[in-house]
Amino acid sequence: MSDPRRTVRLVLEAVEIAARPGYAVSVVKCVEDHAGWSPPEVAGGHRMVLVRRGRFRRRARGVVADADPTVAYLAEPGDEERFAHPAGGDVCTSVTFGASRWRQLAGDRLERTTVYVDGALDLAHRRVVASAADPDYALAEELLVLAGRAITQAAAAPTPASPHRGRRTGERALVALAREAIAADVPAAAGLFPLADLLGVSPYRLSRAFPRELGVSLTRYRNRVRVGRALDRLEAGERGLAVLAADLGFADQAHLTRTVREHAGETPAALRRLLAG
Repeated sequence: MSDPRRTVRLVLEAVEIAARPGYAVSVVKCVEDHAGWSPPEVAGGHRMVLVRRGRFRRRARGVVADADPTVAYLAEPGDEERFAHPAGGDVCTSVTFGASRWRQLAGDRLERTTVYVDGALDLAHRRVVASAADPDYALAEELLVLAGRAITQAAAAPTPASPHRGRRTGERALVALAREAIAADVPAAAGLFPLADLLGVSPYRLSRAFPRELGVSLTRYRNRVRVGRALDRLEAGERGLAVLAADLGFADQAHLTRTVREHAGETPAALRRLLAG
């Protein structure tokens, strides 16, 4: 997902929901159906991109990252970016910052360009979009929450790396394949052991790869994906929490409620009200 003002060929629709001195927020829909890398593009400003639906790949600074609703990225001026869309189109929120505003928010603290989107960050993202009717105060305040959470994580030390570069690269690829299987809801993704069997690795290796790559356990990551799906349904007005729990594979409504509150900080009923706009 690149800057909608500079790569029209990828963009189906770009809607600017807020534009104020120092920042702008756009919802961007992209259509692309090839797995190959796009020509290089040079980022023209500070940008934070969060995925609402779909997934794509970004290559910058020699690192390939898979962006989806659980992983966002930060771009800085001068970054040479390439994009690939092996899974089709996507819908993202693109937040651009002027140089002075970015320094005010982030300073020189950033140590990495990808950000794990936990439940709280996902909720902050949704509330920014839902606050478009009041861009000067409501949206601005939600944007501070969103940027603060993302920048704090990007400024933290990276997760521990394996001393062996080859092993580290292998773990990154393994986590990417596991994330893809979980996102696609393939039957084997219902459990750690069948997922490891599907990927042809030991359960130990799969389990240990997630904390090293994303800083969270495989269990927490899988629950994060389910919480994202719950938020989608709640945002759309879902009222049957027992049905929602069953559809998403939770043991019961109480299990759904506990998990959603653990990840997003609120109960499903409260989130439904918060996301109503």
